[in-house]
Amino acid sequence: METRHRILGFAGAIGLAATLLACATNPVEAARRKSAEPAYSPPSAAMVVDVKTGRTLFAENADAPRIPASITKVMTLYLLFEQIESGHFTLDTRLRVTKYAASQPPSKLGVRAGSTISVDDAIKALVTRSANDVAVVIAENIAGTEAEFARMMTSKARAIGMGKSTFRNPHGLPANPPNITTARDLTTLGRAIQDRFPRYYAYFSTRSFTYAGKPIGNHNRLLGRVEGVDGIKTGYTRASGFNLLTSMRASNRHVVAAVLGGRSGAQRDQRMENLLNRTLPDASAGQRRTPLVAEAPSARKIAPPVRVAEVDTSAQMLSATAPMPVGKPINLSNIRPVVASASGATTTPSSGLAASSATGALAYIEAPAPTPRPGNMVAANNPLPTAEKEALAKLANAPIASTAPMQGAGWIIQLGASADEGKAHHLLQQARIKSLGLLANASPFTEKVVRGNVTLFRARFSGFDPEGAQEACKTLKRNGFDCFATRG
Repeated sequence: METRHRILGFAGAIGLAATLLACATNPVEAARRKSAEPAYSPPSAAMVVDVKTGRTLFAENADAPRIPASITKVMTLYLLFEQIESGHFTLDTRLRVTKYAASQPPSKLGVRAGSTISVDDAIKALVTRSANDVAVVIAENIAGTEAEFARMMTSKARAIGMGKSTFRNPHGLPANPPNITTARDLTTLGRAIQDRFPRYYAYFSTRSFTYAGKPIGNHNRLLGRVEGVDGIKTGYTRASGFNLLTSMRASNRHVVAAVLGGRSGAQRDQRMENLLNRTLPDASAGQRRTPLVAEAPSARKIAPPVRVAEVDTSAQMLSATAPMPVGKPINLSNIRPVVASASGATTTPSSGLAASSATGALAYIEAPAPTPRPGNMVAANNPLPTAEKEALAKLANAPIASTAPMQGAGWIIQLGASADEGKAHHLLQQARIKSLGLLANASPFTEKVVRGNVTLFRARFSGFDPEGAQEACKTLKRNGFDCFATRG
């Protein structure tokens, strides 16, 4: 009898399992259960802004608090770009990896504790793979700890006008409390990082890069699929939904858009594409009429990075042992301000911050030698006729005034400034050589500017009409110079 009961019990268990399996594999039953479950519907928000006018072209819940997820890394890169421009880092600087950084969950690059990664690769890892481990590497090498870096992120957000954003970490992974932002604040960040760092913003268009012999693709599926999209960042957590911050330039128009709370990556991408197509025709195709997104003057001083040592993975406290120096002291001679100090300025610098004409504040950017363009390289490899050589030599040796012209002396163009007057002179000479003809009748001069204990020399040309100033700046920009025009 006992054996019979065991056999019956075993048969019943098999029957129950078969019934459950049949229900699980029955398409009708599966569909019924799926329809009974609540659909995934994270809180949504969206905004599209015309960069040239600052006008809002579309808004939905634009000021409602939202979780940015990995779009957080745009602010992480903003602070890293500052360190590069200030001279504390270069693209070749090696960033040390701690155990805490290496322990971050995916998506990650897989860097090992005790190793290093170049700044260049770190940027690409954030832009493409959205690597959480590398985001912490950047944070620790700049601020020492993730918590201190998050405070820097929030402070920078306030300085550029992101009044409703608070950051708790550099990667956007779930936290308690979480990183918080709004669609409006993200469009501000999208514009600010382009205005402030046009040279490094180009990283956001990276489709793929190779690390440790392996190709790594970009999560942003609109790159290469939607004409005019040049970046910038995707993001996802369960709480946030699928997010995307995008910049698009087409038909001489420029918009920045944010879509938050998508139900899937494909749905988010499609909504962004639809918004871009719908709003782009309403954007201005004329000259930019809004100033660059600028930081509050008090936020422009960039602190040097700390020394990175092994970080305790539980307390996130900076160890006092085996510090590794990173970066170098700032060198003012390699930095120049681009200052739109006159009310008549009609063009904005191609890089750096716009300064307030009311305060006369200076906005600093790096001053490397202009990158040779293909046309210049060809010219350098081909001998010039004797007459042109003589003309170039004459321009190079022509005197440069050290005082500003009288007020009302037409329009002026400014190329930048240096703490070394000789370097400002050299900049003017190079500009005359590479713009032979347009600057032949212009008067070069340096203008001394003193702000506190900092003395700088502006490199300028005078003697233009408005059209001539604009044309000269266009030519100079094509030859690798920064330039803006203003009334004299």
